[in-house]
Amino acid sequence: MKIKCIDAYQVTYRYAEKGVYSMSGSRSLESFPSTIVKVTAGNGSAGYGEVCPLGSNYMDAYALGVVSGIKELAPVLIDQDPLQLSAINHLMDSTLEGHAYVKSPLDIACWDLLGQAAGVPVVTLLGGRQAESYPLYRAISKHSSEQMTEDVARFRSEGYRKFQLKVGGNPDEDIARVKSVLKVISPGDVLVADANRGWLAAEAMRVVTALSEENCYVEQPCKTLEECLVIRSHTNLPMVLDEVITGPASFLRAWKNGAMDVVNLKIARLGGLTKAKLMRDMCEAVGIRMTIEDCWGGDVTTATVAHLAGSTRPEYLFSSTDFNSYVDVQVAQDAPKRKEGMLPVPTTPGLGITVDEKVLGKPVFSMK
Repeated sequence: MKIKCIDAYQVTYRYAEKGVYSMSGSRSLESFPSTIVKVTAGNGSAGYGEVCPLGSNYMDAYALGVVSGIKELAPVLIDQDPLQLSAINHLMDSTLEGHAYVKSPLDIACWDLLGQAAGVPVVTLLGGRQAESYPLYRAISKHSSEQMTEDVARFRSEGYRKFQLKVGGNPDEDIARVKSVLKVISPGDVLVADANRGWLAAEAMRVVTALSEENCYVEQPCKTLEECLVIRSHTNLPMVLDEVITGPASFLRAWKNGAMDVVNLKIARLGGLTKAKLMRDMCEAVGIRMTIEDCWGGDVTTATVAHLAGSTRPEYLFSSTDFNSYVDVQVAQDAPKRKEGMLPVPTTPGLGITVDEKVLGKPVFSMK
């Protein structure tokens, strides 16, 4: 099997909730440009992958950079065997230094082709099905404590039992947000206060001290691992690390220092399913729980995440989320969809979805 064509499409999602999606540092988004890549093989089969950076100031990625990067990689991938995943990744890495988010949808599309060629869902290739469905968390956009409490109560009525509160601003207001939400959740529910690097160390210290007797997690309180380690040493709250975990080296450094109880594995940040699987297996080997997800996306991203989460041992899967419920455009009618806070793992070959190219429109880049 050889790659005969690479197409890149761009879709703009709007936030499905009212208003904007807000995070720390005055970061607010109403729309999310996404790139969906189609890799077509000589036998006519096609695999799909998606990458949707969360704005341009969340991580080392931006939407306009995806297509430019694919233009660099496409010439060396044409006529390569998409089923040879290690070789494909080595070729991409030797052609373009860094830019993991550009490589991610190409790698995912090759996994889709591999699953189709083998006649099995990607979850089987990633280690085997560990669950038929798994629990989701809901990210709660940063607003007033009253609004965020209302949002949590509403999503809880829809079946969610895990909530990620966007905080990382004024410490007193963030403390009020967390304590207000704790009043409307029940024993067994999970609450994560996610600062997205938004606090200075002194501010984070105030927050974790005020919440020391509360039942919650704190996520990525500060910008650097060193700052997070300081906070870690002064709190009994379990800690989640996200933005500082960019690959095996940063993970091993954090693990060696006892920096976290949970890590967030974002597929695009790591460079695709090949490297995300490696990170997942490392976490299982050393006993670290994971939130398996991506930066943002729609149906293709949701299906991709479902295969990796579904092949993860349940005791190590802290959570995941259903990105296609956050956006207003559906590109695959058969993509997995949440039911009572759970997401099913696809059962048909490849990613197990049928992408509607009428929704995608014309490709913005194509190479044969």
